[in-house]
Amino acid sequence: MDTKAKKRVEVLRKKIADFEKKLAGAKAQMDDPQEVTQLQKDIAAAKAEIEKLKG
Repeated sequence: MDTKAKKRVEVLRKKIADFEKKLAGAKAQMDDPQEVTQLQKDIAAAKAEIEKLKG
């Protein structure tokens, strides 16, 4: 993995952590059920991109 890919993985991991915090709050409040599914999709997409970058 080159330097750019490592940096991208690091950024994605931070995004995942942020999404997970938002997801926990969204599940606790449940004002907008679509928000929960969107956050889950965002987390899955970020994890998929990390796996793609790791090769």
